[in-house]
Amino acid sequence: MSETQRARNTADQLYSLIANEEDARACSDLPDEACREVPRNFFLMLASNVLTKLGDLLISPKTVLAWLLSAVGAPALVAWLVPIRESGSMLPQMVIGAWVRRKPVRKWFWTLGSLGQAVSVAAMAASVWFLQGYAAGGGVVAALVVFSLARGFCSVSMKDVQGKCIPKGRRGRLSGLATTLGGSATAVLTVVLFWDRGDPSTLFYTLLLLLAAGFWVVAGLLFASIDEYQGETSGGGNALRDAFNNLSLLRKDRPFRHFVITRALLLCSALAAPYFVILAQKQANSAWLLGVFLLAGSLASSISASVWGWMADASSRQVMIRGAIIASGICLTVGFAALLFGEQAGGAWFYPLAFFILSIAHAGVRLGRKTYLVDMAGGNKRTDYTSVSNSVIGLLLLATGGLTALVSLVSNVAVILLLGFMGLAGTLSALRLKEV
Repeated sequence: MSETQRARNTADQLYSLIANEEDARACSDLPDEACREVPRNFFLMLASNVLTKLGDLLISPKTVLAWLLSAVGAPALVAWLVPIRESGSMLPQMVIGAWVRRKPVRKWFWTLGSLGQAVSVAAMAASVWFLQGYAAGGGVVAALVVFSLARGFCSVSMKDVQGKCIPKGRRGRLSGLATTLGGSATAVLTVVLFWDRGDPSTLFYTLLLLLAAGFWVVAGLLFASIDEYQGETSGGGNALRDAFNNLSLLRKDRPFRHFVITRALLLCSALAAPYFVILAQKQANSAWLLGVFLLAGSLASSISASVWGWMADASSRQVMIRGAIIASGICLTVGFAALLFGEQAGGAWFYPLAFFILSIAHAGVRLGRKTYLVDMAGGNKRTDYTSVSNSVIGLLLLATGGLTALVSLVSNVAVILLLGFMGLAGTLSALRLKEV
């Protein structure tokens, strides 16, 4: 028996255990040739997803990049990290989607996006190693723009490739297993890289970024090995025009417009996190503290996701409200504590704890608004609502990033307070949403 056949048999056996059915290849919604490759494709996608999750950990705009920009002497650029990271992958999806739908095989778009992210992260490493101050920070931000655009290719193509290669009833299992394995690997990697270290050096940051770039390279190569059959290519020609036409929903559809306004105000839960990191860095510029932030974010998401999900089944609106209350509350608490008692109030552990609470709130806001959007719309409206809201929020993220950048020139505490009041307005807006 050849090594290839032995590896295929092993994949079949493992997939049988995960699928938990007598015929693990049973997949009525896929052609026979695609069914035969399901076990192998399942594990190739799983490995690719886990590796990208690890890469995301090592270049998180909320933690690592925020810490890094402050360390190289460019703290004013921190305000742009989350807006660029999120909006860059949202805004071009209308164009990318129209292009992707014209191609019968789409795995190469994901591979291209993964390798593009690897090159971008390597450029961040070069900026940190060869430049200093705002030149280094500007290089990191410029590379993040390219990174975010490359990520758009992965976001658009993944759903298509998964739908063609993994049968219904197994796609959620794939995502869940990737999240579980990624979370476990994240915890281990955080301890290995950050535990018991002193002040991070330029070499430490450079190697950290190069390691992340390596994860994306391997992920792209694994994804390129997926056996994807050719699919439909219709529907790509008018996608861009239709997407722009759908912008009229903001004018005609009052409930949808109210939802978009609420979602925009609740951006505070994502935008405030980097400023907690910067305030903590002033307490102790140590790698272990950065590791604590990474671990706190990972644990908050994994611990709270299932609870928020269970609550969202009863009322996604209530999940948004509760997440918004927690997010605005912790922002205002941290802001006023730093304003009244000084930024060193509470010690070094105060900010990681606040970050943990904010991450729980953000998970609730994110899951609540996703579930609310799906429940609010029916049929083709879901696609229209998603594309329009993502595009609008992408633009608003950039506008909010510019505003927070200006306010950060006054102080980081002022930014946190501004975002706290913004979250409070979002809470009031969410209270006026209708139950769906």
